[in-house]
Amino acid sequence: MNPLAQRHRNAHPDDERLFNDPQLRQLKAAVYELCWLFDRGYARHSTIKLVGDHHQLNKRQRLAIGRAACSEGEMRAREAKRLELQRSEGRPLMVDGFNLIITLEAAMAGAVLLRCRDGCIRDLASVHGTYHQVGETRSVIELIGRTLALFHPSSVQWLFDRPISNSARLAQSVRTIAEENGWNWRAELPDNPDMVIAASKAIAITSDSAILDSVQHWTNLPAYLIEHHFHDAWLIDFS
Repeated sequence: MNPLAQRHRNAHPDDERLFNDPQLRQLKAAVYELCWLFDRGYARHSTIKLVGDHHQLNKRQRLAIGRAACSEGEMRAREAKRLELQRSEGRPLMVDGFNLIITLEAAMAGAVLLRCRDGCIRDLASVHGTYHQVGETRSVIELIGRTLALFHPSSVQWLFDRPISNSARLAQSVRTIAEENGWNWRAELPDNPDMVIAASKAIAITSDSAILDSVQHWTNLPAYLIEHHFHDAWLIDFS
């Protein structure tokens, strides 16, 4: 077995306590307060600290509310650029590779997922400069491929951050699986995929807030996959 594919992106051992029903009531109040403050122009970092301190949230809970919240303006602007997957027929797609794969690895392993105010599905994982394939990685890539094939995009370009360890290995896995299945995919390793995606006219597949605010169009593939394939996902709804 590949030594890089022996682990899973499981739930954090504290998540049962951090996201139980009493905590969720408090977290949803915190997200509401964050959104209210964002709507009035308060800075993101200091506002998350303010609300987190007020509710005595730990680091992981603060990460969750920060990923879940956005301003009304951001939400409406992102929604205006969102296309249904059916609109991808005959059009190129550009995939934020780590962003998509890690979210679905987390979903497949039963980790916490967030349905955020802008409708995106986000996880609580982070790469920190190193990525390791897990037991679900191949299944995730194959599920993405089978799903995208239903909508007949003209091409699919995957981007992985070159500076992240093992990005080349993951890109090669994507190429190999695509070749095995006859999918018209490319996998590339730019130094800054965010800039490439933001500047592209292709339909973006990402839940990264900064990219969503810059792209021309995007499609919410994680939400589609969660709805159709992960009915038992641990999904916390902050929308």
